[in-house]
Amino acid sequence: MCLGIPMQVLETDGFTARCAGRGEERRVNVMLIEEVPEGGWVLVHLDRAVRPLEVDEVEPLNRALDAILLAAKGENVDHLFADLLETATP
Repeated sequence: MCLGIPMQVLETDGFTARCAGRGEERRVNVMLIEEVPEGGWVLVHLDRAVRPLEVDEVEPLNRALDAILLAAKGENVDHLFADLLETATP
């Protein structure tokens, strides 16, 4: 399975960007996507930005990544999706 990580662009030179997300900072290749301004968000896979992200996409992606980590440890993930559980019909 391939996973992308949402990261915020801290600075960019048009070829690479210094990005931060999920407690880490790294230099990311941004040549495959349209220019993303400083403060913008990108989905990063293998140190390459694969697409720009809208701000409203970041939190759900981070919750999904948190759920994967917790589920791998056998822990409950319901609290991460309480908004979905509330709207589910029996």
